Amino acid sequence: MAFLKFLGTAGARFVMIEQLRSSGGVWVSFKDTNVLIDPGPGSIVRCAASRPKLNPTKLDGIILTHKHLDHSNDINVMIEAMTEGGFKKRGVVFCPTDALGEDSIILKYAANFPERIEALKPNSNYAVKDFSFQTSMRHIHPAETYGLKFNLGDTSVGLLSDTKFFKELGSFYKTDILIISVVFFEPRQGIDHLCLADAEEIIRLTQPKKAILTHFGRTMLRAKPHIQAEALTKRLGIEVVAANDGMSLRNFRLT
Repeated sequence: MAFLKFLGTAGARFVMIEQLRSSGGVWVSFKDTNVLIDPGPGSIVRCAASRPKLNPTKLDGIILTHKHLDHSNDINVMIEAMTEGGFKKRGVVFCPTDALGEDSIILKYAANFPERIEALKPNSNYAVKDFSFQTSMRHIHPAETYGLKFNLGDTSVGLLSDTKFFKELGSFYKTDILIISVVFFEPRQGIDHLCLADAEEIIRLTQPKKAILTHFGRTMLRAKPHIQAEALTKRLGIEVVAANDGMSLRNFRLT
């Protein structure tokens, strides 16, 4: 069985700070492998609140697209959960190079708990048990940031993390299902995040079977993401869905 579950759809700092949406990341389960992507604040709480519950001691891997706190804050508690308090050395953590080193977001004592920590590089392939993924080119964002592409059975999935728009995104993210982080409703000069018009252009370039909008900032929430997704579906002729907290993709159907 394969499924993907949104433990949060908060984007940027203020929606995270006010918890207007949850910020727990994305849980992916494929065959006998469980992976958590971007465990932001409250990730472990959202696992416990999930119905059915998600057991973080069953995690096999954790992936950070970048080190900003809305994506990484719960990395240490999720490492401790994955390794059952550090008593079972298991699992793999994948993160960009700038999330490690002198300013590491992973505490020294927790760094010894997983089987290994791998530094991500652009356009590279990685695997943990049954789950394999590819990183994108480096995104345009203040922190070292990569998007992801992976397969769930015969379905390819792209996860487009925070970035300023650039046309090369279209070449990497041509997947069956494309998840797009859309922070702004309208463009914001000088801030390297996507707006709704950027997402529309990316969907035009990539032509997925289904596009899922997530990681919403305040202006997107005010604009009502589900209404904007419906409008994009009509304009593009491609199914566009606005994610909500707790939404699942199971057997590639939204529930």
